[in-house]
Amino acid sequence: MSEPDIDPVTEEEKQSWPDEAIVPLEKPFVDDRGAIQPLVDRMMKSAVMIESKKDSLRANHYHKTDWHYCYVMSGTIEYYHRPTGSEDDPEMLLVKEGQMVFTPPMVDHCMKFPEDTVFLTLSRNPRDQATYEADVVRVDMLDDSGTISWRPEDND
Repeated sequence: MSEPDIDPVTEEEKQSWPDEAIVPLEKPFVDDRGAIQPLVDRMMKSAVMIESKKDSLRANHYHKTDWHYCYVMSGTIEYYHRPTGSEDDPEMLLVKEGQMVFTPPMVDHCMKFPEDTVFLTLSRNPRDQATYEADVVRVDMLDDSGTISWRPEDND
C-alpha cells in the first residue's frame, strides 16, 4: 500500500491563517428566511461532524501539515494548545456554542468536553484513515486518565 499524497504547507498558505486560535466570525446575513453564518472560505478536503460525550477527551496530538477549524454547534470544548516541542503547560481556551477555533500544523492540541458537544471540523487534508494517520503525531500533553479516550492500540 502506498503512502498517502499529502500536499506540503506553503508560506503563502501560512499567511492566510488566522492570527488567534479563537476565530472571529463574520456577522451573519439575516432576513425573513433565517440566517447564513459564514464560517470558512478556504479550499479544504474534509468536513466532518463530531459528537463528543461529556468527560471525553479527543486529539492529544499534532498534525504535520493539516490544519482545522472547529465550529461548536452545541456544547463546550476545553481547547488546550501549545507549540509542538514545547514543555510549557498548554493554554486552555473555552470554546462555546457558536464559536470557532483554528489549529494550524505543528501545534499540540487536545480537547476536553465538560458536557455533551457537537462540532464541525473543517480540514485541509482528507479524513480517510490512511491520510489522517500519516499526518498525525500523538503526544501526551494532557493526562487522559479518568476520561473517555481512544488510542490507536485500542484497535489491536
